[in-house]
Amino acid sequence: MTDQQVLSGYIDVWWQAVNDFTAVLEQVPAEQWSTPTDLAGWDVQAVAAHIAHLEAILAGAPEETVEVGEPAHVTSLMGLYTEQGVVARRDRSPDDLINEIRSVTTARHTTLLADPPTDGTAKPATIFGGIDWDWSRLLRNRPLDVWMHEQDVRRAVGLPGGLDTPAAQHTADYLMDSLGVVLAKRVGAPAGTTAVLEVTGSAPAAFVVDENGRGQQMPELPADPTVRLGMDREAWIVLAGGRRTPEAGAVTVEGDATLGRAVLDKLAVTP
Repeated sequence: MTDQQVLSGYIDVWWQAVNDFTAVLEQVPAEQWSTPTDLAGWDVQAVAAHIAHLEAILAGAPEETVEVGEPAHVTSLMGLYTEQGVVARRDRSPDDLINEIRSVTTARHTTLLADPPTDGTAKPATIFGGIDWDWSRLLRNRPLDVWMHEQDVRRAVGLPGGLDTPAAQHTADYLMDSLGVVLAKRVGAPAGTTAVLEVTGSAPAAFVVDENGRGQQMPELPADPTVRLGMDREAWIVLAGGRRTPEAGAVTVEGDATLGRAVLDKLAVTP
């Protein structure tokens, strides 16, 4: 496929994720918008405000600068940046936030359809937080961000579902790419170590630590990997997203149990 076709696919998945997210927010009673989520310091209102903030910036809205203090849950410069969008919207109603998300994403979607990006390595004219992402990384990350936060809201208020959508598939597959870095860099497994990850609904993925200490994806699954991890999509998402411990029995480990536990402990790869 051409870059334009790949990027167009990301846009389609993002747009569906936005529609799914706002549909879930509409189901949340006003009194439940203060329900804490798995994200430290953020309730449902904060999650919605975060999405509204980033999507507004991408749609061309001016950057917002507000005093956020020193909240204990903020541990990075990017965290301080995203907290500004949350604090700036603290007094807005659920309807205000839902309408903002719809308005800014519709404007951005219209622009992307009228003038679609064609080069994945080119840099967007507008991006949030001063991050140095190209079109490919930006558009690939937006469905992930929106869908992960849809799931945060669903878990918080007891609205399970949304695990078999295009954005769910996109996010699960995308996060599986991180296993090589976890195995080689975070865990520090020695050269020759192999790991297979099997997540329900996704193709299995295998990685090996090469002689330079880097995790490389293997073209074929090894018959006898050092460790094999298996789980359903929800367990994978909460682990890779650093959200919470999966339900008991949701994860299986075959082979080197010590290595398997070390990998599971280091799987959180989203901010």
